[in-house]
Amino acid sequence: MLIVGLQNPRGETHYLACAFPSACGKTNLAMLIPPDSLPGWRAFTVGDDIAWLHPGDDGRLWAINPEAGYFGVVPGTNPETNRNAYEMIRRDTLFTNVALTADNQPWWEGLATGKPVLDWQGRPYDPARGPAAHPNSRFTVSARRNPGYSPHAEDARGVPISALCSAAGAARSRRSSTSARLEARVLVGASLASETTAAAVGQVGVTRRDPMAMQPFCGYNFGDYWQHWLDIGAKLARAPRIYHVNCSGATRTASSCGRATARTCGCSPGCWSAAPARRARPNRPSAGCAARGSGHPRAQRGRGRARALLTVDAALWRKELAEMREYLGRYGSRLPAALVAELESTEQRLA
Repeated sequence: MLIVGLQNPRGETHYLACAFPSACGKTNLAMLIPPDSLPGWRAFTVGDDIAWLHPGDDGRLWAINPEAGYFGVVPGTNPETNRNAYEMIRRDTLFTNVALTADNQPWWEGLATGKPVLDWQGRPYDPARGPAAHPNSRFTVSARRNPGYSPHAEDARGVPISALCSAAGAARSRRSSTSARLEARVLVGASLASETTAAAVGQVGVTRRDPMAMQPFCGYNFGDYWQHWLDIGAKLARAPRIYHVNCSGATRTASSCGRATARTCGCSPGCWSAAPARRARPNRPSAGCAARGSGHPRAQRGRGRARALLTVDAALWRKELAEMREYLGRYGSRLPAALVAELESTEQRLA
């Protein structure tokens, strides 16, 4: 999980922990630079890959990043895609499996300058043989070199988590429930489907279940892992909201902050209504918004996109639920009964 702090125009900072599969944008999101269209917003990187989560004495979930640096996928990294990452790797950085220019500078696909003369295997570069840099070539650099490094990144207690986001990196990525129940949200994470990337062993582009984006990393039975999520969640008096996002779509991950704090609009720096988030009406301005109406910037955007997001394809869902049941059934008696009950409840609602 990445850990990113988002500061709104009121000066409030909320922290998100997001589980994305490898090569699906964790580092880019962790090092986000808010665009000019969002004046007053700031982003701070706590970590881009690992979150150690623990319940605090205050009933909230807290997180630390145990890593001292970043081990990021380098192809595609440039000033346009991730300026903070590009700036921090321009010196004092280790590179693996990149190409080299004539003056022995590292080169990878996505750079607008330079020309590779040796590929990642040390051979004279020949475009017919494929990319100059390996698709999973990496950079390793001290976290302190990140211009967006959070001043709280090394706090011993960590940072309080307002929202958890689980994500899949495929067009097939789906949500399994809109319920706020902990069991429903753990089911979302447990049943994620994502396409494999160059960071995983085996064929690239194959859709597979990737629970909490942990398929390559979980060192024990996933059934026990999901039960641990349920157990920890039950201990929290102020549990973070859990959301699902699609890395291949245009989901507004940062909007999870507003929804987690019951602020649903944010159309301007001064507009922060305390109205609760409305399920299935994600682009509706909040009740207190002065800009409410047909001229509201969100009302002017993609009504067709909103319809597509809110459409429930019953046949597709029946197929999805059948696949989820088959997958989860592989864990036998280790599968938490609460997830079985949640799956059956989802099936009944669909019927």
